[in-house]
Amino acid sequence: MLHFIINPNIKKLAALLDGIAVRCKEAGVPFDFHEGESAEETREIARKLSSEGPVTIVAVGGDGTVCDVLNGIAVPEDVSLGILPMGTGNDFAASAKLPAGLAALDLILHGEATPVDFIECDDGKRSMNIAGLGIDVDILERCYRMKHGGKKGKYFRSLLTSLAKYKGQKVEITVDGEVLSKTALVVAVCNGKQFGGGIPICPPAEIDDGLLDLVIVDCPRRIRIPFELIHLMRGRIIGRPIVRHIRCEQVRIVQIEGTSAQFDGEIETCRIMDVHIVHGKLKLFKGPYDKPVS
Repeated sequence: MLHFIINPNIKKLAALLDGIAVRCKEAGVPFDFHEGESAEETREIARKLSSEGPVTIVAVGGDGTVCDVLNGIAVPEDVSLGILPMGTGNDFAASAKLPAGLAALDLILHGEATPVDFIECDDGKRSMNIAGLGIDVDILERCYRMKHGGKKGKYFRSLLTSLAKYKGQKVEITVDGEVLSKTALVVAVCNGKQFGGGIPICPPAEIDDGLLDLVIVDCPRRIRIPFELIHLMRGRIIGRPIVRHIRCEQVRIVQIEGTSAQFDGEIETCRIMDVHIVHGKLKLFKGPYDKPVS
């Protein structure tokens, strides 16, 4: 039995559901649809399904939907998770080497789920892909506050404003017994490789290696920020003089100023992040694709 938890805001949703139904029936696999009208409802659906013993849940949407499903799961060891990447970013799906749309359903119908990792905070928040703080959060918060314009227009205007005004985030980071005091451009705790709709913050990261990839980018002089962001967009930020990349199992991040962090692109109030990796308790239908969804 496949339980599809669906973001109802997906474009051409009716056609997508018809396509899912046809493929499941052809494979002789029973299925059920559940629509999550909000993050809370999506989490509650996942919670109820995963409280009844072993279950296969398929998140239909983007990174936010996947994150909400993950945060609702009651017993990760009892869940096999599938993803149909139908969001605007699909960043975790890229790290999981999943194809776009309905093609990913074939992996679920005919493949086998294998253990993967996820990120968990001591307060219970979970992240499938990347959690962190910095200029990316500043841009998103500015974007959310804008009342007029389309999504891309808001993001672009927010980006320009952040480039002009961002002064860095003061943080204290404790990792492997070392305490680091930083004014950061970005601090990213990575399970996946990319965020922000395809920005390769940590290409070496793997979703099943039992380790977090901590990427700390010091905030340069404002005039240098655009140049460093170009390196980031090209997947070349690791190795830059202002960057430290640490593989670890847990990390503590304290914001000296500010209280906002992002978990898979969703803003949360979180001044202190006590983060650890949860290794191999959740199973995922991963892809073998060399050209995954982006």
